[in-house]
Amino acid sequence: MDNLSVAAHLRSLANPIGGPGGVSAERPPAVPGAGQTRPFGEFLEEQIAEVNDLQLEANQSIEDLVTGRSDDLHATMIAVQKADVSFKLLMAVRNKLLDAYDEVVRMQI
Repeated sequence: MDNLSVAAHLRSLANPIGGPGGVSAERPPAVPGAGQTRPFGEFLEEQIAEVNDLQLEANQSIEDLVTGRSDDLHATMIAVQKADVSFKLLMAVRNKLLDAYDEVVRMQI
């Protein structure tokens, strides 16, 4: 799952029920591999690795630009922004997970 589809999924979760993009009675279109399940930890680990790869690619692109091995400023800026957006999304997901954990801890039994 790429960063854009993760972001779109998170936005759809933030919409109110019945609102634009919210939960409705309609069945969503079939997603390839939707019947398969995997542990959330595994999914999260893959996403963290992908964000790390984007950060490394951006750093390499900056290094290539600074040392003169590349003169493509446009591609470098795209790589840096892609890494930045994916990192911000990862931090937003982390913050939501921590908020949910704190809420569960505060629940009275």
